[in-house]
Amino acid sequence: MDQAGSPQEPQQAHGHDGLPVCRSHPDRPTGVRCTRCDRPICPECMISASVGFQCPDCVRTGGGSGPAPQAGAPRTIAGGTLATDPRLITKILLGLNIAVFIAVTATHGVLADRLDLIGLAVDPSRYELVGVAHGEWYRLLTAVFVHQEIAHIGFNLLSLWWLGPPMEAALGRLRFTVLYLLAGLGGSALSYLLAAQNQPSLGASGAIFGLMGATAVLMRRLRYDMKPVFILLALNLAFTFLWPNIAWQAHVGGLAVGAAVAFGMVHAPRDRRTLVHVGTCVLVLLAIVATVWVRTLQLTG
Repeated sequence: MDQAGSPQEPQQAHGHDGLPVCRSHPDRPTGVRCTRCDRPICPECMISASVGFQCPDCVRTGGGSGPAPQAGAPRTIAGGTLATDPRLITKILLGLNIAVFIAVTATHGVLADRLDLIGLAVDPSRYELVGVAHGEWYRLLTAVFVHQEIAHIGFNLLSLWWLGPPMEAALGRLRFTVLYLLAGLGGSALSYLLAAQNQPSLGASGAIFGLMGATAVLMRRLRYDMKPVFILLALNLAFTFLWPNIAWQAHVGGLAVGAAVAFGMVHAPRDRRTLVHVGTCVLVLLAIVATVWVRTLQLTG
């Protein structure tokens, strides 16, 4: 803590772009400061207060002088409860993807054929119709956790480990989980709508692109330098459209849904936060359901 009567540290470190850096994470420039001690704090350290944000130290100690601490549990920028482990849901998602990958490998791809996303086709091993249009709605979600190649799952899980924890810390566990699943479903829905009906697709890429879109929205909300995010998105989108055998529909669908859900979560007025969050997620889910319904009518009508 600083000396009494001195709300700021004697010398403040700054990042390469001139912004001060977070006290707990020196590699993260930030334009947000704790409303009690005035020290810079990054999204992972932000705790929502009645006015502005506070750092974890001030929340734990009450901050000495200054306004009284906020009643109730500390909150993230999106209103979620501050968790002791901001990586828990990310770890669970990583574990689920790895577990499904092991199961798919052990069954020599048979399980993948049961869980991947496909519109409507004939399964040659069973001589029967399969696919979402045939009533196998679960494929829209299960396909998000299915991988068959080491490189595919390795890239997706590396991206999840990089993008997931900061977003989970900023949104809270429940909101982060909802955003991830909706982004995955959004990617599946667009693939179902635009891809060939007998073209199978699988992987967490739609959900990962959703996290990219959400990261861009969050960084814009915090007034961070957007150039690194735009470069990352541009490279990934170029890879999406230039590399063969990639379901670009899932990437674009996940990106759009992730950005939309995150926008509603981080820009919601404090006094109507829950209403806006629920409304945003319900509207996005209804759009996904409508997309799936239209495509199903096309394939079965």
